[in-house]
Amino acid sequence: MTNGLARASVRFRPSSFVGTLVALLLGAAVVTACGVLLQTGLTAGLQPTRYASAPVVVAAEQTVKIQKKVGEDTETQEQATPERARTDAALVGRLTALPGVAAARPDTAFPLTATTGGSQAPTGGTQAPADTSAPAGVPALTGRGYAALGIAGPADRLTEGRAPGANEVVLDADTARAAHLAPGANLTLSAPGGTANYRVSGLAAGQAAGPTAWFADTTADRLSGHPGRIDAIAVQPRDGVSAAALAAQVRQAVGGDAKVYSGDGRGAVEHPALGEARTLLIGLGGSFGGYATMTAVFVVMSTVALATGQRAREFALLRAIGATPRQIRRTIAAEAVLVAPVAAALGILPGLALARWWFGQLADRGAVPTGVRLDVGPLPMLAAVLTCTLAALTAGFLAARRPSRLRAAEALGEAAVEAPRPGKVRTALGLLFAAGGIAVATVAASLDGAAAAQTALGVVMCLMLAVALLGPWVARIAAAVLGAPLRAGGAPGSLAADNTRANARRLASAITPIVLVTAFCGTLLILQSTLSHTSGENVRAGVTADHLIGATGPGLPAGTAERAAKVPGVHTAVGVLRTGLVVESGGRLSSAPALGVDGDPARLPEVLDLDVRSGSLADLGRATDTIALSATLADALDAGVGDRVPVRLGDGTAVRPAVVAVYDRGLGVGQAVLPRAAVAAHVTAGYDSQVLVADAPGADRTAVAAGLGALAGTSVTDRAGFVAQADKDMELSGWANTVMAGVLGGFAAVSAANTLVMTVLDRRREVALLRLAGTTRRQVRGMMRWEALLVAGTGLTVGAVIAWITLVPVTRGVANASPYVPPMLALPLAAGAVLLCLGATGLPVRALLRTRPVALGAARQ
Repeated sequence: MTNGLARASVRFRPSSFVGTLVALLLGAAVVTACGVLLQTGLTAGLQPTRYASAPVVVAAEQTVKIQKKVGEDTETQEQATPERARTDAALVGRLTALPGVAAARPDTAFPLTATTGGSQAPTGGTQAPADTSAPAGVPALTGRGYAALGIAGPADRLTEGRAPGANEVVLDADTARAAHLAPGANLTLSAPGGTANYRVSGLAAGQAAGPTAWFADTTADRLSGHPGRIDAIAVQPRDGVSAAALAAQVRQAVGGDAKVYSGDGRGAVEHPALGEARTLLIGLGGSFGGYATMTAVFVVMSTVALATGQRAREFALLRAIGATPRQIRRTIAAEAVLVAPVAAALGILPGLALARWWFGQLADRGAVPTGVRLDVGPLPMLAAVLTCTLAALTAGFLAARRPSRLRAAEALGEAAVEAPRPGKVRTALGLLFAAGGIAVATVAASLDGAAAAQTALGVVMCLMLAVALLGPWVARIAAAVLGAPLRAGGAPGSLAADNTRANARRLASAITPIVLVTAFCGTLLILQSTLSHTSGENVRAGVTADHLIGATGPGLPAGTAERAAKVPGVHTAVGVLRTGLVVESGGRLSSAPALGVDGDPARLPEVLDLDVRSGSLADLGRATDTIALSATLADALDAGVGDRVPVRLGDGTAVRPAVVAVYDRGLGVGQAVLPRAAVAAHVTAGYDSQVLVADAPGADRTAVAAGLGALAGTSVTDRAGFVAQADKDMELSGWANTVMAGVLGGFAAVSAANTLVMTVLDRRREVALLRLAGTTRRQVRGMMRWEALLVAGTGLTVGAVIAWITLVPVTRGVANASPYVPPMLALPLAAGAVLLCLGATGLPVRALLRTRPVALGAARQ
């Protein structure tokens, strides 16, 4: 009997069936997409190429970890280092002495550019001329020490000439042939450690290294910009020593000074960007995926509950003819088992398509290294099916709980009219979630930027659950407030006002998805617009330089700021090296963009006005262990001028610099400013990103720009170049927020339309009664339009309130500003919600009105 009732319900109530199917399908698609991204982040790897012949590789761990007690358990938090972490070169000698080691080759890489060319004799490392052109055909090179030649295997060897001396270099053969260079030729190369002329002493076959220049090991150590520190050590075993035995020996010798990698783990050392990509994918698939899954469950449960609630009369009839509560609950379960797995299975393919598009976009933006593949496994699909099935079962049981428990004599009476008010438990839970959302929003106001931003979706979810539980109360308030204006709209408006007051539950079912769309999209998009607006304002007000020198290669050649300062008409030239810090606040690790500046820090305000609140930037020059903090970062670290703050430099090195200044313009510029000397050895490549130049009073600006443009390897722009660089840094996070808003907002919008269509199609009996009473088609359409506008207006208002409650503390913590709502964002969002309600209401109403008025008994069928 139970299965027969379930099959009959699916067959004879197609609108509820289709509505439930759509909600479950979309929910499964979102869960599948996020699950696939999460699985890819957990399993992503790249096969080693350069280190394929070295079974063991020693390198520094590319994360900062902290441990904290949570009850009786210990929780470990990780944060990827913004720059390449390196290990001590002294480890090479320790490993070479091991009995199972045949060779331990130090490996380090740093970017090079060929800045000049010619046939002059080597200059012994003296400064190269700055006004000659680069030799044709020489691409961007990677510099390495000569000891690294041979890491990739026997094919990686010297093929012509000899090993390099102090002022010599060995080029890979392919690059040398393309540039028409041979042993004996001269080349001027710019490295983080300096620019100088070098004689080509030989050629090598470096097939796994790409365009490479090998220097004498002592020269490479100096040019790398981080003397005494190396990227990795490739360890090769003696004959008869297995990889496992070698790894055990190396691990014991290294201890806690570095990490030992073997197998596929070597690929992570060779491709350090893999760690950042995995963190991003896990964040999108895990953190955002968690919220997306909660949203999917929320929408699915709302839709199933609506579909079940629409069948109150059916359940009442079943109770009246003797059906037991258990049979009704089993009918609901059977329907969920019939519909949910099928709908979820249909949502898997769209979910995989969404995951592939999402992953492809990340790869196109350089956030995922080439070679990483999307990991499509069965677990995300199984999770989607189980999640949707359980959500459907739970929602159906909860919605059918009251009608199934009523006595048969009371069931039809209860089904004939709407309950006067929501239950006490539901109201109490709604108030609890509302209070929780406000409390979390209040706590977010005291957190630093990253931690505050992470609370945003949590606040939205709490308040959304409150709206869902208190929906009938919200609908009653909306009907009471807007009832009088509706009645001023004539008969259709009066009908709409009476309907909304009498059917608050139905109105709440329609309002909730609109609130969901507005709250989620509004929060994510306004947060991003606030960050972009505040960042742009800070950069435009803060960068006061007359000229900005940028790089045409991987970075500005060493000494560019000093050479710029000597150009006639230049008053101040300050080099800027962009890096990052890892900071701990509130038991959480986060990264913060920072600037390393050289030159006289007392002149920094002449090119960069950071709006100093306390202290003086001039004190940055008094010692290398000094730092200036933005107000938001200083508040997060609870630090002021004179305090020493524990931070980690870009490569994870722990330092405690003294705070010498606190400033307001941090977002878009840099959350911290340090002396360049303090950070140069702790970055991936020690090149300045830009040089900010201020003209002397009365100087010819055009002549100064021409003089700066003559510097080799540079390009000259105005302050817009700094804005462009700042915008580029925020591009990925802005795109990610927009995509999240699109995924959640699109899902919620389709679900809102789905819910509205279901509520309209369920009103056949009501429309038939109105038509029999003499109401015209035009009046019915007018009534539905007024109701749609009421739904849209209420949903937009409540959603905007939720978004504002969420955003005020978050934007204060992140940007030290109020939410910025651009008109071109708010107006389309509001118009879209209105059009969605009108369209999702108007189309099914027209379908209902195509038939002529029929008897009441026919309308009940």
